[in-house]
Amino acid sequence: MAITNQRVAEHEFLIGLYEDPYFPDHVLDRGKAILVRLCERIEAERPADLAALYVLTHAATEEFNLLEAEFEAAGSEIETCAREEIGEAFWAVALAYGFTDADSAELIATREW
Repeated sequence: MAITNQRVAEHEFLIGLYEDPYFPDHVLDRGKAILVRLCERIEAERPADLAALYVLTHAATEEFNLLEAEFEAAGSEIETCAREEIGEAFWAVALAYGFTDADSAELIATREW
């Protein structure tokens, strides 16, 4: 499914991490794919309220939890810089879809990183 939200379609997810050689591109590509799938789900399911949005963002966050092992296997980790960049990506998604009153911490509340 192609993303129709122009703001999201033009957004470069995790760009700050791609610029840092500590974070392996192949793992970041998987993280970016998680974020794109989140956007696709938002567009397909059209969550009516924050509770419905949080169900989708928590599922995507749990995918990032699983990705932590891949970061570690590649000699990296989801550390402070990465946590902030990933959190900002979730916030950008919420804003792009009109959820301006979303709680940035709640978007990724199920995180283990």
